[in-house]
Amino acid sequence: MRVDVIFDTICPWCYVGKRRLEAAMLLRPNVKIEPRWRPFLLNPDMPGEGMDRNTYLVRKFGTEARVRRIYGAIGDAGQSVEIDFAFDRIRQTPNSVNSHRLVQFAENHGKADIVVEALFLNYFINGKNIGENEVLIKIGSDLGLNETQLADYLSSDEDVSFVYEENTRAHRRGVNSVPSFILGGSMVISGAHEPQVLARMIDAAVAPEG
Repeated sequence: MRVDVIFDTICPWCYVGKRRLEAAMLLRPNVKIEPRWRPFLLNPDMPGEGMDRNTYLVRKFGTEARVRRIYGAIGDAGQSVEIDFAFDRIRQTPNSVNSHRLVQFAENHGKADIVVEALFLNYFINGKNIGENEVLIKIGSDLGLNETQLADYLSSDEDVSFVYEENTRAHRRGVNSVPSFILGGSMVISGAHEPQVLARMIDAAVAPEG
């Protein structure tokens, strides 16, 4: 069964959601699940160079106290799935279009899952700016993607329109937050639910097929 994971590479809840989906898949070993990563842009109007992290957070959430509360909750959720978020290392909130393009490039080479994991790790754990092509090229080449081909791809405008079109398509389907999961092409689940909840949703999506 295909599971479309609608996500943004700069969304910490999407990292948590990835872990919980993986745990749900382990709870249903007899169901062949094929995640497919689909772009969503939390900040479609983000400048190409991104934005200073602190400026971005205060603009998005209001006060620094509210930022601390929100990210404290995310940090706790991360710990529950063995993600040690290091938000203090992030200096720049990037434009995520090119990181989504890297995922698309990787999908064409059968490496989307490991590239998504590497993007999350580099951004949320190592504090790398995944809006920079140099960072993206290193991530891809370290995972076996052809460095020259990837550099040429990222320096072009190939799949830029695809990312924006997928973002628009997600909104048209009623997806306004991420992560969201589309199971079997029809059942839409929004939020980084616990593995047991996702597993029950997998059961419900599989039942009509059976």
